[in-house]
Amino acid sequence: MEIRLNGEEMRFPAGITLVDLIDHLGLAGRRVAIECNRAIIPRDRHGEHRLASGDIVEVVQFVGGG
Repeated sequence: MEIRLNGEEMRFPAGITLVDLIDHLGLAGRRVAIECNRAIIPRDRHGEHRLASGDIVEVVQFVGGG
């Protein structure tokens, strides 16, 4: 299936969850915010939220600094 991830068209296996996506991106264990089709998906729902072809996903990683 194809999704738009941070503005770029990408292919993933059908039915992956947001947790799978985070793992694929190498962001497991990091603080991220995920928006899917203009809706923020709470972290406690990342494991149950399955992506579908055509979804528009934005993943933002929090970075500290001073």
